[in-house]
This record gives sequence, structure tokens and C-alpha cells, in this order.
Amino acid sequence: MKKDYKHPGGKLRRLGPSCCTDKELLAIIINSGTKNLTAEQIAEKLLDKFGMVYNFAGKMLKELMEVEGIGAVKATQIAAIFELTKRIIRHIESQ
Repeated sequence: MKKDYKHPGGKLRRLGPSCCTDKELLAIIINSGTKNLTAEQIAEKLLDKFGMVYNFAGKMLKELMEVEGIGAVKATQIAAIFELTKRIIRHIESQ
């Protein structure tokens, strides 16, 4: 398939979230890159450091910020997404 989007958000809008890789979904959460790295490159660095996405769920902000391109704001966004996910799972499991 020809990549006809500049950011994974375009892929998600076109094909749906289930068609996105973990790296692409993380890049969407990260949203913007830095002077030297794109959001996708930062997402790749997170996955290189922690492995699978579930391995860095619940990490301390400081640990996330050890990854190049992740500052306080991006670490906070990632932590918030994982906390919301945990709450959704707890709610579903309690039903």
C-alpha cells in the first residue's frame, strides 16, 4: 500500500486504529517531534528501550523522560493514556 500520509494520524483516519502499528499509535500520542526527531522516531526509541508497549505502561515519568525526545509533556501524555486504559480495563473487569 502506498503511504499517502505524512503522520500516522492520517493512516488512522483513513484505515482505522486497528491498522496502525504500536509505533504509529505511539507517534499519534506523542504528536510532534523535536528539532532532530520525528514523532515516529521518538516512538521507535521508546519501543527500543522498553520493548513491547505493555512493558512501559506504568513507568515513572522520569523513566520515560530518559528516552531522547520525551520531555515532561510527552511523558505526561503517555502516562495519562495508560492510566485511562487501566481504568477502562478495571471497569470492564468489574462488570
